[in-house]
Parts: sequence; C-alpha cells; structure tokens
Amino acid sequence: MTASSTYELSTQARNLQWLLTDLVEEVPGVNSVTVVSSDGLLLLSSEEPTAPAPAPEGTRPKGPRGASADLATIVSGLGSLTTGAAALMDGGGVKQTMVAMERGSVFVMAISDGSLLGVHATPDCDMSVVAYHMALFVGRAGHVLTPEVRSELRQSMEKTP
Repeated sequence: MTASSTYELSTQARNLQWLLTDLVEEVPGVNSVTVVSSDGLLLLSSEEPTAPAPAPEGTRPKGPRGASADLATIVSGLGSLTTGAAALMDGGGVKQTMVAMERGSVFVMAISDGSLLGVHATPDCDMSVVAYHMALFVGRAGHVLTPEVRSELRQSMEKTP
C-alpha cells in the first residue's frame, strides 16, 4: 500500500497495516507478510503490489517473484489444501501450517473470520518466534477485521497500481 492510500483508510484499516508492517520490521527473519480473505483475495501486504516482469522470449514466465500476489496465492492455496486435508482426516480446524524449504519458510495461520495470515521467512528464522508473533497479530487483528474493513482493504488493494 502506498503512503497516500494509507491515509485514506479508516483507523481500523490503518492499525492493521501498522501491525503488519511491525511484524516484518520487528521479527528477525521475516521477509514479507500478507493477509488474504477467506475467498483468497489479497487484503494486506507488506510489499507493494507489482506487475509481473515480462519473461524473456522463448522461456516460460515464472511470475512476479517477491510480489505480494505470489505470497497471497500461496497462502490461499495452502489454506485450502490444509483445510481439505483436515476434513478428510477428521482433524478439526487448521490453526497453523508451516512449510520449511532450503531457502526459506512459509507460515499460514487462520484468523477468526476465515481470513489467513501468511509469512515468508528466511531459512534460519526462529520458527517459534515467528509463530508467536503471528499469534499476537491474529489475536489483535481478528476482532478488527470486520466485513466493512475487509471490503475497505480489498478496495484499497485494487486501487494500488
């Protein structure tokens, strides 16, 4: 979100953006953070949305690496996959998902309204610290993420170039 669009937001929406920015800046190893709605739409991102770079001729496009859309898509997909797996295994609601890779980790945590918080972190991050701060975010954001605020955030993300 751009600085000018941040000022047009309600107090609740600005507070959520501040919490998201704080998570990235204060937690060691966190690269980027996103919040997606229960239907997979990007609501908040710590990165400015960017257009995909054109792929060199004759090669397959890899997508906008590092862009907010990538993390939002991954978070939404993991949320859907793990919810389906939990239903098949009669495991109840999914609280958190973590994918550890050679060069990074992705964490997904449910927010009370069905939205999801996603974090992309470095491979050497302290996973328990990241999970703890994600839980703090969810606890603080869950009651603020009303349908009105979700709608406002969606609209602000659509306005951002």
